[in-house]
Amino acid sequence: MSNKIPVYLLSGFLGSGKTTLLKNLIRFEKDQGRMPAVLMNEAGKVSIDSEEVDRDIPLAELLDGCICCTIQDKLESQLQELLIKGGFDTLIIETTGVAHPVEVVDSVLSPLFADQFSFKGILTTVDALQWEKRDELSVQALQLMREQIKFASMVLLNKTDLIPEGKIPVILNEIQSLTSSKIYLTQQAKIHYKSLENLSLKNYDGSSQVRLDHELQLNVIVYTFDQEVERGAFDAWLREQSSSVYRMKGFIPFHDEKYPALFQYSYGMPLFFEHDMKMTPNLVIIGENLDEEQVKKDLMELEK
Repeated sequence: MSNKIPVYLLSGFLGSGKTTLLKNLIRFEKDQGRMPAVLMNEAGKVSIDSEEVDRDIPLAELLDGCICCTIQDKLESQLQELLIKGGFDTLIIETTGVAHPVEVVDSVLSPLFADQFSFKGILTTVDALQWEKRDELSVQALQLMREQIKFASMVLLNKTDLIPEGKIPVILNEIQSLTSSKIYLTQQAKIHYKSLENLSLKNYDGSSQVRLDHELQLNVIVYTFDQEVERGAFDAWLREQSSSVYRMKGFIPFHDEKYPALFQYSYGMPLFFEHDMKMTPNLVIIGENLDEEQVKKDLMELEK
């Protein structure tokens, strides 16, 4: 039996459900008596999703860049640090939504770790509603989404409860035309984990050499609230955001609420969750061609 540590890579466009899948995988691994470690890549300078990871999980973070390009040199040191500390049986890597998965695979399969890691495959999440409305994305964003699907070992067509049931077969056919891998219909990124045993690695030869994350005119804006805001005013601000805002996440300090609320936003759909801890009120906004100065000015107005 191999003593190598299995490695799973989570891919998918912004807001498609990667972090939810990550939490599900962590729960599954623990239920099987295994301790997973997590390497999480965030495009911004602060991490919001890491707050969703259990405190006992070995965690490494790569912030303020994409694992496949601008901070690639930091990846090996993070992997080495995890291995030195040890205490885990499985490694799960969650990439930023603008990462090309093959470039990430190239980084992970370093000769330095050839005798320690066993790469199992890429799990790609696709937001069903976002795919249905993909014509609203830029050409670069759509190209990246197609690449993420093309090189997946498994595709999760996620959030299927958000679209009419009659449209699902059409979407399935469209996605199946891009990949030979199995596609699973999911809600909340829930899968039958027996399927992980049948992942097949792709032939990555001839994969895209285009650094798509550079071509995307992507902005990552981090805003820290100094004052509490009115929920109604915040909701009104949300409704004014254009479709070029792909993802927002953070902790929002609302009036008359003890702790900042956990806020998740993808493709025009906001979700709020009560939180029982006083988290730093950071808001991360990811999109294309955003006016950072104007966005921060608008948010400052909410605090008045």
